[in-house]
Amino acid sequence: MVTTVGARLVAGGRAVSAAALPTAQVLRDLQVPEGGLSSEEAARRLKRWGPNAVHSHRARAWLVLWHQLRSPLLGLLLAAAVVSYFVGERSDAMIIAVIVALSVGLGFVNEFRAEKTAQSLHAKIRHRAVVLRDGRPQEVEVTTLVPGDVVELRLGDIVPADLRLLQAAGLECSESVLTGESLPVAKDTAAVPAGTALADLSGCALMGTVVHAGSGRGVVVATGAEAEFGKIAAGLSGHQLETEFQVGLRRFSMLLVYVAGALTTSIFIINVALHKPLIDALLFSLAIAVGITPQLLPAVVSTSLAAGSRRMSRRKVLVKRLVCIEDLGDVDVLFTDKTGTLTQGRIDFMRAVPVPGTSAEDVLHRGLLCTESDVDGQGRPVGGNPLDDALWDSPAAAAQRPVLSGWKRVGVLPFDHERRMVSVTVTDPAGDTLLITKGAPETVLERCAEVPEPVRGALDAEFAAGNRVVAVATRPAHPATALSAADERGLRLAGLLVFRDPPKPDAAEALGQLDALGITTKIVTGDNPTVAAKVCQDLGLTDAAVLTGTDLDAMDDERLTEAIRDTTVFARVSPEHKARIVRIQRKTGGDVAFLGDGVNDALALHAADVGISVDSATDVAKDAADVILLEKDLGVLADGVAEGRRIFANTIKYVLMGTSSNFGNMFSAAGASLFLPFLPMLPSQILLNNLLYDTSQLAIPTDEVDEEQVRRPAHWDIAFIRRFMICFGPISSLFDFVTFAVMLGVFHADAAQFHTGWFVESLATQTLVIFAIRTRRIPFWRSRPSLPLTLTALGVVALGAALPTTPLAHVLGFQPLPTAFFAAVATMVVVYLLLVELGKRIFYRTTGPHARPEPAPGHRHLRRRAARFSTVTRLPHRQALRRPPVKGPHPTGTTVSPHSPVPRTPSA
Repeated sequence: MVTTVGARLVAGGRAVSAAALPTAQVLRDLQVPEGGLSSEEAARRLKRWGPNAVHSHRARAWLVLWHQLRSPLLGLLLAAAVVSYFVGERSDAMIIAVIVALSVGLGFVNEFRAEKTAQSLHAKIRHRAVVLRDGRPQEVEVTTLVPGDVVELRLGDIVPADLRLLQAAGLECSESVLTGESLPVAKDTAAVPAGTALADLSGCALMGTVVHAGSGRGVVVATGAEAEFGKIAAGLSGHQLETEFQVGLRRFSMLLVYVAGALTTSIFIINVALHKPLIDALLFSLAIAVGITPQLLPAVVSTSLAAGSRRMSRRKVLVKRLVCIEDLGDVDVLFTDKTGTLTQGRIDFMRAVPVPGTSAEDVLHRGLLCTESDVDGQGRPVGGNPLDDALWDSPAAAAQRPVLSGWKRVGVLPFDHERRMVSVTVTDPAGDTLLITKGAPETVLERCAEVPEPVRGALDAEFAAGNRVVAVATRPAHPATALSAADERGLRLAGLLVFRDPPKPDAAEALGQLDALGITTKIVTGDNPTVAAKVCQDLGLTDAAVLTGTDLDAMDDERLTEAIRDTTVFARVSPEHKARIVRIQRKTGGDVAFLGDGVNDALALHAADVGISVDSATDVAKDAADVILLEKDLGVLADGVAEGRRIFANTIKYVLMGTSSNFGNMFSAAGASLFLPFLPMLPSQILLNNLLYDTSQLAIPTDEVDEEQVRRPAHWDIAFIRRFMICFGPISSLFDFVTFAVMLGVFHADAAQFHTGWFVESLATQTLVIFAIRTRRIPFWRSRPSLPLTLTALGVVALGAALPTTPLAHVLGFQPLPTAFFAAVATMVVVYLLLVELGKRIFYRTTGPHARPEPAPGHRHLRRRAARFSTVTRLPHRQALRRPPVKGPHPTGTTVSPHSPVPRTPSA
């Protein structure tokens, strides 16, 4: 899909125009001062051009209403009711219309509430960018960026708007989301010829693309739907790609369509063949079809998900889409990084270990200078990595700040995951230039000309103690030379910086929670294997087997499949290693979750069934994730998994109960039509029965779930649902036929009384059976339903029994029933529930576990990326957007100026 979209792109737009201009002219045309825009000017431009968003995640009432009205069966029923009205059956037609309206309204209210919940959850997920405003770098919301903002780009950032690059240091961007090309594209600041194709805009960084390497700075030239990515995303339909849970719902719905189609057609043919009125037969058949369709299934699912998401939000778990909760409950293998999950995530600088002839202050001084982040007014890096933040926050760094003021950074070679280090060139107060390299000890030490043996011993001791270590090395440099990886040779080791990130006190308990949920937890980290093994040992994982990235490279997929099963820790692994581990684990069966927060985790997050990140994660990690943890805590994640399983269990309760009882009712209606001279129940009564029954089931999301249902993942199994329907549907039909016999043989009922009797019995049996179906245990004794479910179920049954005695009875076609009939119904309900309980025991004893569905194919990257650029506010129509003034040649051949309208270009 991504490649197809990319092929349809047409060169043109603001980025193309700006790329053909020198950077100085772009800044001049956008009226950008040297220190960036002021906050006041940014607010004025935001009001003028609108938010930097491509769509709104605002809940739309009309869209929810359309979801309720789009059922073809509902449309046919209403059409038949209209025909009935004009042929004289006006009262029946009006009753049908009122009941349908109530049913639609009930579903609308519940689903809209769920949409509002999703809207509030989405608003809690923050995406930020570092911009130069008021003369200093600061973090702002991505949606508040405006043309003229100067934006900093670092490794792993998702480019927040279309930028004309002002600076680029080894900058490469992955543009596959736009062009479909998998290889990253090198970027620079040079102007390109006018009309250059989108894929060749080397002087621009485009919205939605990812910084694959290096760093840069650019000025915003287009935001929102006017950006090249925005043109694609704004044209996407609102339909989201399906999760596994939604695939299961769709397959289940298709099963009901086939069943309803076959039985409804049969019932209609039987009634016409028996010379019953055509309109009555049609209405009756359509009402039966509506009856078997669980119309409130979307409302029940939405209500369950909304209630679950609120509980998860209180436990500091946010989901990007409500249906992701179900997939989270499906997980049985979790790969997670170490920092912040097993450890406290509060990294503290401990000490500097110098080499002989160098002081600890010198090592610390060089380490503070070697950072790729810009500093704010207080001299702190903005948006730096955790190790840099810990170094700058340490008491030892405070004494160094006056000394740093005379040094100036003149070049940067940013960190990447192949080199695993960062280098800078700095000039001292005397004007001499120094190259400083800081990174993983193994990679820095192998680039040093000499490493004293005591330093190697000290390094091994720090690793054995579970400490994190960064090596610092230097050498003289030439200020005019652009930095490259080739310069990181012949270094002189200055020393080591030692950091401490102790295990969490409750990490062992959290691992136990996950184990109790049937989830196997494995650690995947870029850290040293000795450090990772020490953390696991501290948490009681004494038999944790360890594999390194080098070990993985030596294995083919078959050997790695076997190794994963017996390995707990994967250390010193690259992003590609992580993704490979996840992909291979998925092939072995089971749903895989990956928890990570760095740019090196993005590939694995995309490869997993459920990607999990944290609110403080890098842009690319949050973008790839389905679930966001406000606290990086495995205990919080365990709560989220359990909640997902509770929601799935409650959803299945409604499905199993509705399909079995409604399926039985259809068989009963078909059988009764063969020997009754009248319809077994009026169409309006069938719809009322269905409305009352569905209303009682809206309390299912509040129900308790048995412990064994939470301890293991559950999956959609259409074959299981079909077997359940075929097994328990006839039991329901059996008691319907008993009711027919009692009404005709004992009470000699006429048509109206027959309708009333079957209405009361049918409503009682199909509503109360929830207490048996909701659990595999003995109901009430070993598994108690929630109070709301109990009250609504009993209340609906009582209402149904009382309706024939109310003033509405005549309008609805009911007649009062003899007292003896209620005694017979009570007896039948008790016997029915006992028989269902017996059948349940036999059924579950002979039925195997749920089958696991095949993963659904589909690219999620484009829509996930588009969700990043969304807002809760209503977006202006694209035609009404006014573009910022950037002069220069436009692809159409005209000149763009602040006083002339910008010609529109075609977009995908």
